[in-house]
Formats: sequence, structure tokens, C-alpha cells
Amino acid sequence: MTAPDQALTVGVLREQARGERRVGLTPDSTARLVAAGHRVQVEQGAGQSAWFSDDEYRQAGATVAPCAAVLDASDLVVCLHPSAILHALSPRHVVVGLLQPLLDPQLMLRMADAGVTALSFDMLPRTVSRAQSMDALTSQASVAGYKAALVAADAYGGFFPMLTTAAGTTKPATVLVLGAGVAGLQAIATTKRLGAVVTAFDVRDSAQSDIRSMGAAVLDVGVTVQSEGGYARQLTPQEQDALTARVADEVHRFDVVITTAQVPGRPPPLLVPGSALDRMRPGSVVVDGAAGDFGGNVEGSTAGASTVTAHGVTVVGAGNLASEVPRAASTAYARNVAALVGYFTQGGGFAVDLDDEVQAGLVITYGGRVVHPAVRALLEGTA
Repeated sequence: MTAPDQALTVGVLREQARGERRVGLTPDSTARLVAAGHRVQVEQGAGQSAWFSDDEYRQAGATVAPCAAVLDASDLVVCLHPSAILHALSPRHVVVGLLQPLLDPQLMLRMADAGVTALSFDMLPRTVSRAQSMDALTSQASVAGYKAALVAADAYGGFFPMLTTAAGTTKPATVLVLGAGVAGLQAIATTKRLGAVVTAFDVRDSAQSDIRSMGAAVLDVGVTVQSEGGYARQLTPQEQDALTARVADEVHRFDVVITTAQVPGRPPPLLVPGSALDRMRPGSVVVDGAAGDFGGNVEGSTAGASTVTAHGVTVVGAGNLASEVPRAASTAYARNVAALVGYFTQGGGFAVDLDDEVQAGLVITYGGRVVHPAVRALLEGTA
């Protein structure tokens, strides 16, 4: 147990981003932190959108207070998206969240200028075994892939399974999943459980066996690359053009397409151009699980919106699907947060050690500087 003079005060704020229903810490993880000797402060109503009441936090040992009081009392601030609170942070604060530092390095620079220590789950070295309990990208992607399958089934005007009745037999829906990371594999598993005939593609050569292990067929478009650290290396413009063209030639054969392809620190790759949508059958559905502020996998998709093309294809921009399953996603995320707190307080108080490879990945700003090499390179124009 952490000694009383070394205990952290962990603050949990209500998320301000549009459409965000998750919360950074849940009552069960609050109880875990309190049992370890830490104090927890929760903003009033922070868990309301995920159906966690203030009373549940109090019962777990937290103090519930207004936002300003939480920030004033906290050493470590837990969030998902930090920009709304940046103005209120000071050098004594540690911020933990999904900060997207490679896509918004200027935000990291502002945090450094404010003296804030910023830890971003996005940069966790996921192939290091002792880091896996902190892997928020994986926990949230698993929820998102599950929800993508349900969104697709809801938008599709037919059945996913084959149904045989006295009136005849309905063929099962054919589903193509583009991207076989955690979200893609969960989408494969869920659409198969719903009864669809599933095919999947991933540009990483290492993902082919994962697709087959889920019982899906592999779409071979003749473009694969070796993975680096679990991710596909960046494709050359020629490779990306060839990939997009070959995938576009295949998507019209499917009733439903679910895309989940994302590359850390870069906009999502375009996999389904408008010309491919034009060739799909009326009533087909495309769910873009990568749609967001930095683009998506589907040309013309809009984050948070469902549109129907002139050819009758429904395109759903669904880049924040984990937020649509807020209770499960928040519970998973909060466990990642609790694991991170435990990792950084192994010696008692909170300590940063940039010689530790897990911490070196997580820590973006420290001591008034941007210390993560990849983020610093972007700011210096050398990336």
C-alpha cells in the first residue's frame, strides 16, 4: 500500500468532447485505487453518460466535487480528451489520456509550456508484455469492433444469417472487414456470430493467419507488407494507390463493408474510394470505423453521420464507436488507468523514469519539455 505521504490524488473529469459518453475512471477502479492508498476526486456527473452515479463513486471511496475543486486537489488528472481543461492545468499536474500526440503535436507543446507532465496511452509500446494491462488502444478497439458489427447489422436492410422458413430461404449477408487489428478481429467475430459470411483483408502479412483463425476468408488483392511493432509500415504512394485500386475492385461483391484500418500518428489510409461506392448494390452498407477529424477509410464519410449515396449505399462515419458502448468501454479504460497508476507508483510515490522503455513511450511531456522523440521530431520538422 502506498504510504499516506506518497499517496496520489487522482482527479476524474466529465468529458467535454461532442458525443463523448465515456468516463476516465469507474467506481470499481476507483475502489482499487483507494485500496492502494490513493485519493480519488470525481467531478459531479462525470460518469452520468456511462450510467455511473455520483453515489457509486462515493461508495467506492471517492470525493465528488465541482470541476474546479477537483482540478485544485488533484495531482494526476484522468481524461480521454484533454484540450478542454488545458487552460486550468499547472506544473504540478500529471495528465493521462488518449492525447493523439503525433496528430496534434502543438497541443503537446502547449502542455510542455504549461509545465504539465503528459502521458498518452496512444504511444504505449504494445509489444512489451508488461505494458499489456495498460493497453487502452486495444481495450477500446475491441469495444469499437463489436459495436461496428452491430451498427452495420442495424443499417443493413436484410438479415445477416441465413434463414429458412416455409416461405423460402434467405441467403446470409456477405461482409467484408478491411483491417484485421483488434477492432477488425472483433468485427469479424461479431458478424460471424450474427450469421454473416465474412471475408477480411489486412495489408500486414502477419494478419493473414489471424483472419483465418477467426473463421473468415482472406481477401487476396496482391498487396501485403511486413508489420513493424504490430503495425503495418507506411506504404509508398505507389503501394497505397495499388492497394486502394485493388480493394475498390472487390468491395462491390459484398452486402456490408466494415473498415477499421488506422495507422498510429498518421491519417487513416483511404481504402474505399467514391468510385467503389458507385459500384456497390443499392441497399449496401459501409461502416467507416476510422472516420474522424483526420479523415477515414471511406471517401466522403463524415464522422458521426450516416449518409446515403446517389446509388443507394448507406455510409456510416463511425470513428468513435467505443463511446457508444460507454459503460463497457469506460470500465475497460479505467482498468488501464489503474494499471498505469500502479506502474508509475511501484516505488511508493509517482516517479518518471525515462530509461524504462514503457515509460519512455508513455511520457510525452516532462519537466517543461516535449521529451518523446517522435513528437519532438514533428515539432522540429525532422520527422
